[in-house]
Amino acid sequence: MNQRSLNEVDWSKIPAPVDDGAAAHLVGKSIPPIALRATDDTMLTLSALPGRIVVFAYPRTGEPGKIALVDDWDTIPGARGCTPQTCAFRDLFADLKGAGASHVFGLSTQDNTYQTEMASRLHLPFPVLSDEKLELTRALRLPTMDVAGLTLIKRLTLVVDDGRITHVFYPVFPPDQNASEVLAWLKENPV
Repeated sequence: MNQRSLNEVDWSKIPAPVDDGAAAHLVGKSIPPIALRATDDTMLTLSALPGRIVVFAYPRTGEPGKIALVDDWDTIPGARGCTPQTCAFRDLFADLKGAGASHVFGLSTQDNTYQTEMASRLHLPFPVLSDEKLELTRALRLPTMDVAGLTLIKRLTLVVDDGRITHVFYPVFPPDQNASEVLAWLKENPV
């Protein structure tokens, strides 16, 4: 399926992911002390950050000049929508902070070089973390999918309070509405 841009998606033509139970074990889990490279070129350990943190994970954002990783990307439930999801968190960043999030992070298995370019291109006000080696993904047993020989994180959002996961949004669809859903939840569940 060819879309005019990575942000203009007709969600009625994209298959929605189903809840396969792959994230059911996450609420209550402590974030392990694993350092990940961030797009501000620091090493960041989520477990060391106090307060409420929002981490939205996604398979991979689009690359300039390319619509999809594989030809059938749009037919894989939950694959399409990483750039719209990321842009929605960018657009609601101040509101999320105002609703109690001390930090907001993106997370994918893409390498830091690509993520840094993407963060600059999309003017992100928050760092994106690279779990290229799948350390955090495996330690938390995050839901994944294998596409084109790559292990990708299925789209989900974690709310973490003082190093412990207190809420999980999974599955996420449509992705461009996830930031709004998280914002509503934060407002209903103040710290």
